[in-house]
Amino acid sequence: MTTQAIAEKLVSLWKAGKFMESGETYWDDAVVSIEPSPDAPESIGKEAARGKGQWWENAHDVHSVQVDGPWVNGDQFTVRFTMDVTVKETGVRLTMDEIGLYTLRGGRIVEERFFYNS
Repeated sequence: MTTQAIAEKLVSLWKAGKFMESGETYWDDAVVSIEPSPDAPESIGKEAARGKGQWWENAHDVHSVQVDGPWVNGDQFTVRFTMDVTVKETGVRLTMDEIGLYTLRGGRIVEERFFYNS
């Protein structure tokens, strides 16, 4: 499968709200997931990425997600996520604007790196 085909499949899963399913299908066992947050900057391995995703789902009420892209370049692609969420701990509702940069090797995501608006 080409990078374009994998990126399109992932975007279709994300648009359907199947974020964890997409990871289970496409994460490499040694995937590196990098956040800009100093509290949890890097998760290494499928189990750590899964745990990070579960934490995020448990910490937020998601009202809507818009997924734009993909934009492909070689073995990488980007996607823009615009999310309307409420932080459960504080009750604050906000719009998150995020870019995900994904690197593929052998048809698997070996790195995912996220960029947020401030």
